[in-house]
Amino acid sequence: MKNVTAQVKNYRAAPRKVRLLADFVRGKDAKKALAELQFVNKRHAPALVKVIASAIANAKENTDLDTNNLVISAIEVQEGKTMKRFRAGSNGRGLPLRKRLSHISVTLTEKTN
Repeated sequence: MKNVTAQVKNYRAAPRKVRLLADFVRGKDAKKALAELQFVNKRHAPALVKVIASAIANAKENTDLDTNNLVISAIEVQEGKTMKRFRAGSNGRGLPLRKRLSHISVTLTEKTN
């Protein structure tokens, strides 16, 4: 069974926010997941659409898999680097801000009937 992957590294979003969407589409048909993500009211849904579309394009270009029978077998959102910034606090202090980044990877396999 062939697997097709696509990934995005250092996506500017906290992993816990992107994991909500990843859990929503895990195990679904790839084309159906793309259609459903179009109507999800979350800021990071378009990024997930791009990663899944890239995995479908990889399957079409690099393998002989049928793109209509692809299923999202695995989708992982890992924590990337953290940008450390400071904002103004009281009495002239600087309070830390941690801006988190995500690594998103999608694996598609062909549906077995």
